[in-house]
Amino acid sequence: MSDSIVSASKLMSLWNSPMGPRTIHFWGPVANWGFVVAGLMDMNKPMETVSERMTLTLFAYSAMFMRFAWRVAPRNYILLACHSCNAAAQATLLMRKVQWNQ
Repeated sequence: MSDSIVSASKLMSLWNSPMGPRTIHFWGPVANWGFVVAGLMDMNKPMETVSERMTLTLFAYSAMFMRFAWRVAPRNYILLACHSCNAAAQATLLMRKVQWNQ
């Protein structure tokens, strides 16, 4: 029985935390995972339809928000993970596009 009380206590602590599901600091990063999904789906697109300018812009956007997620107090690790994954996806896509252009 004490294990269930501990679990309930941990859930309530997560629920009421400044980064928990009752805040924009949780739902904003969750919504941003859509960028990662889109970047991964773009890997299957024909390279002639990939825009270097847009891919570079999305990479820069994610790089800036990675820094923001690290510097904001309290640190937003969900946002940091999301933008790290998106930066990696966009960098990969951009390198594939540059190689395809050559």
